[in-house]
This record gives sequence, C-alpha cells and structure tokens, in this order.
Amino acid sequence: MHDKQNTEPDNTAVRVALWRALHVQVDSAPHVLEDEVGLQLAAPEDGWRQRPDMDPEATIGGRASIVARARFIEDLVTEQVGHGVTQYVILGAGLDTFAQRRPEIASQMRIFEVDQPGMQDWKRQRLIDLGFGIPEWLRLVPVDFEAGWSWWEQLKAANFDASRPAVVASTGVTQYLTKDAVAATLRQVATLAPGSTLAMTFILPLELAAPEVRPFLEASVKGARASGTPFISFFTPSEMLALAREAGFREARHVSAADLNQRYFTGRTDGFWLPSGEEFLIATT
Repeated sequence: MHDKQNTEPDNTAVRVALWRALHVQVDSAPHVLEDEVGLQLAAPEDGWRQRPDMDPEATIGGRASIVARARFIEDLVTEQVGHGVTQYVILGAGLDTFAQRRPEIASQMRIFEVDQPGMQDWKRQRLIDLGFGIPEWLRLVPVDFEAGWSWWEQLKAANFDASRPAVVASTGVTQYLTKDAVAATLRQVATLAPGSTLAMTFILPLELAAPEVRPFLEASVKGARASGTPFISFFTPSEMLALAREAGFREARHVSAADLNQRYFTGRTDGFWLPSGEEFLIATT
C-alpha cells in the first residue's frame, strides 16, 4: 500500500500536463502540440487556470519549453518508426500522453513508460477510468528509484528486447540527478542495440543563459527548491557531449533552444517562443 504522496503525480508532472493544455486553450494557432489528454488525466479542480502557475503571460516561456520538447520527441519517434525502430522508452514518463494521442504511430511500436510504482498504479487506473485502457503495446514499467531499483532490469522484465534498437527519451530529469547518476544512465543506454537513439534534456548553468532568460531560470530553480525537488545538476553543451562520448555512444549532437525556436516558432507574432536554458542531447549507438 503506497501513501498518497507516492500514488499521485507530483506537482511538476501535473504542471507540465496543464501547461500543455493551456497552450491549446490560450495560445494562437498553429499549436506546436495538441494535448488536452493530460488535462483529463490530471483532473484538476475547477478554476485551475486561475492558479498563479497558470498565468498565461508569466508562464509563456515554460509553456513554450514544455510543448517544444514534447513535439521534438514526437517528431524524432515518428522519424525512427519510419526507419524500422519499434521500441520507445520514456524515462520518468509522468503524465506523458503520446500513446493516447497518437495511436496511429504508437500502435506500431512497443512503448515502455518508466516511473515510480505508485505513479504507475495511479496512471493505470486513470487510463482505465477514462476509457483509454492499456493496450497490449503499452507497458507501464514501475521502478522505485529511491529504493535503488534498476530501471534496466525492470525494463527487461517488461519484455524489452535488448537485441533490437529503441528510442529512449529523458526530458526534464537530469537537473534532479547527480552528475554521476546522469553518467550512469548514459552508459546504460549506450549499450543498446546499434541504431538506438537517446534524446535527453539538460539545463544550462545560469551564467550561460541569455540575460533576458536568467530571471525565468532563476525562478524555476527557486520554485524547484521550494517544492522539495531542487535542481542538482547543470551542464554546458560541451560537458554533455563529452559525457555521451565517454559513455560509448557512436555519435552525439547538441540541439539548442535556438534550433527548436527556428523549427517550431518561426513566423509567430504572438511572442510565444522558447527561452534558452533547457537544451537537448541527441546520441546514437
């Protein structure tokens, strides 16, 4: 029996889901990501849009970051399906809704959502209650990270095929881990079958962020600390690329916030853009 704290999504996971919905509800079309399924899962109380952390103007940068990284991952997964990759692993899945929103792609794969046991119990029940169910190709993989469980062993127990390539996504996670833990994750993913791809976000040191973005980053750091989940690790792009190469990846590249802005926000006139601060590592085996 899990206590309430461990059987419901944490505040960060809920905020991410609500920001994705807020993008659809308050930002101009075209939308970078169409996702109100997370809102259904979270089922916030009436008036959720009046919460301080849902203010459309104050959260525009965070909202842009959340939808851009989710869209980038989805584009990557779609591309890899086209190359015959049929396994997708989401580390720290939270309220990810790819499987529910994009079944035409997801059903061509086996998707492994990795998260805490209580979170997985909660999500399984919510998916059933909402009528989505748990299709055969979706695996909710419970891993108690705090108890030292191995996500790799749990993944194999869920019938992950280590002999076949996969896409592995880890977004919004590295800042909460020690640099040793991040390096260990990189080493493990680097052992996957040739043709596998890792997409991992990381947070730049504050001094590397553009001056206009620093207040946003500082607020994120302060908020994370106040909520009991402080940011622990920051990386420069060169540090992250070096870690990936040392881990054994065949190739590693950096995708910056500027790259994502060019890809998803070019031509917008509503001020909806992605601040620098969170970047991507893309590494292949």
